[in-house]
Amino acid sequence: MKVILTQDVKSQGKKGDLINVSDGYANNFLLPKGLAVPATKQAVNELEGKKGAEQYHRNQEELKASKLAERLKEVTVKLSAKAGKEGKLFGSITSKDVAQALKEQHHIEVDKRKINLPDGIKTCGIREVEVTLFPKIVGVFKVEVTEA
Repeated sequence: MKVILTQDVKSQGKKGDLINVSDGYANNFLLPKGLAVPATKQAVNELEGKKGAEQYHRNQEELKASKLAERLKEVTVKLSAKAGKEGKLFGSITSKDVAQALKEQHHIEVDKRKINLPDGIKTCGIREVEVTLFPKIVGVFKVEVTEA
């Protein structure tokens, strides 16, 4: 019997998979517990429609991320902080500071967790910073730190 899983089922498949199982397993376990629905023509068409819509949305997000990556190439974020001798900062500039400045100066909103600054910025000067916008799409922009 062919069924469409409505939830992940161990050793059978993931939610949304069309699988073939024995009639007894389907009628006695999967269907009564609401883990699956019978694979009628209507249910299969709905499943294909949902998968198509998900793919379309994923493609739109990827396109948006690639456009943002192109826009970020020309962006320079300017920050100032107190510094000591030789341009060494008191403290550091974190990804949160960079994300906030990017939003204020260029009206580009990026999640601070996506900005790749493992140790922060600890010296004055210009530095290139990477931001992961989408899997396999990385944007790069410049951060200029000056002494306050």
